[in-house]
Amino acid sequence: METQKTNNLYIILITLVATLGGFLFGFDSGVINGTVKGLESAFEAKDIGSGFNVASMLLGCAVGAYFAGRLADKFGRKSMLIIAAVFFIISAWGSGIATSSMEFIVYRIIGGLAVGAASVMAPAYIAEIAPAKHRGALATVQQVAIISGLFLSFLSNYVLADLSGSSENMLWMNYETWRWMFWVELIPALTFLISLLFIPESPRFLMVSQKKDKALNVLKKLYGEVAGQEKLNEIDASLAADHHEPRLSDLYDKTLGRIRPIVWIGIGLATFQQLVGINVVFYYGAVLWQAVGFGESDALLINVGSGALSIGAVVAALLLVDRIGRKPLLVIGSVGMAVTLTLVAVAFSTGTLSADNTLELSDSMGMLALVAANVYVIFFNFSWGPVMWVMLGEMFPNQLRGSGLAVSGIAQWGSNFLITLTFPILLTSLGLSFAYSIYAAGAFVSIFFVMKYVHETKGKELEQMEG
Repeated sequence: METQKTNNLYIILITLVATLGGFLFGFDSGVINGTVKGLESAFEAKDIGSGFNVASMLLGCAVGAYFAGRLADKFGRKSMLIIAAVFFIISAWGSGIATSSMEFIVYRIIGGLAVGAASVMAPAYIAEIAPAKHRGALATVQQVAIISGLFLSFLSNYVLADLSGSSENMLWMNYETWRWMFWVELIPALTFLISLLFIPESPRFLMVSQKKDKALNVLKKLYGEVAGQEKLNEIDASLAADHHEPRLSDLYDKTLGRIRPIVWIGIGLATFQQLVGINVVFYYGAVLWQAVGFGESDALLINVGSGALSIGAVVAALLLVDRIGRKPLLVIGSVGMAVTLTLVAVAFSTGTLSADNTLELSDSMGMLALVAANVYVIFFNFSWGPVMWVMLGEMFPNQLRGSGLAVSGIAQWGSNFLITLTFPILLTSLGLSFAYSIYAAGAFVSIFFVMKYVHETKGKELEQMEG
């Protein structure tokens, strides 16, 4: 009994280390939120310029997710996480010292490579070391970490802007506040890098790499002597008959002459998570609420409150994902988001433009928009936020996992890039109501996608996943 407790504690500890990648994913994604005004002032970037500055990181995310998925089959899950940690450090420092829009974009793309790699590698690593009955909850800790990173970036931005008066004002050592907003990230990034040196490599990667002895040592440390040996045999039996190294062509079923259905389901899950427009709230939350009439300080404070609600929603998902399953949570989330996004679109449709082209809402419609948007964020973080990453980390068979994550990751971040880049254009040309109507339609269609195509993975061993 004591050994089992020790194993559980060990699994939890290495899960927490892996999820620091998720924390940095959230922090790096959210920190931009409070710096938009400072960036516009420093680099004289407006509308599409601002959209590209914000979205530039996402290009790196797509590339990072793809190559991390592919290279993880060659060099290991842990190695990819270490490279991601180094890139987080370079990006955090560089984004703060940037003196031009192009220089800033380069450092944000480096950060994007890190976020993309961490986004697919952390859930894959957790899925590959966690026991089946707790895998959903442990993988959901990744989303708790993402939201915690977002929350602390919002809180950090708010505190720093409050100290100086604005993200554009000078703070310490004669540097603008927005630069310090980026430099705060160096603390968790360095912590992540150092912690990674003390965790083991994924035993399933070691088996795929034909390093049975090392895999067995890790499995025994995770599950004990007897269970570790049994798990080794199960993993061995699940791999390709000729024990070839995983490759992208494994995603193609040569017998049926088509791409395996599981690949399309992974791409669908990854894409729909973005088509509901969640990152508009993450990246442009402060700008959005200023458009509704709140000042910069109030808008940043609303983001902090939204982040706190998000953490609560993810914790609820963590408690339920291994009990009621992944699919029911996705359906509940899709229905809730479709309704709340429609309400936000309705509220914004009643607005009028002031002389300075700012959207003005009545008190009742402003409150409806605020409440519905926050409830929408709760539904997302109760469902699609954590569950999509849980499923991508576990739904692919061992032989396909790296390649499946590579393709799904590039679809996820590519969709994210398009949504983020187009929002400022929609905001200025067609208005907030039209933009939110598009995201509501995405949520509505996702209901039918989940019900028809997504298969439940609750309680299944990774070796039971079918391609």
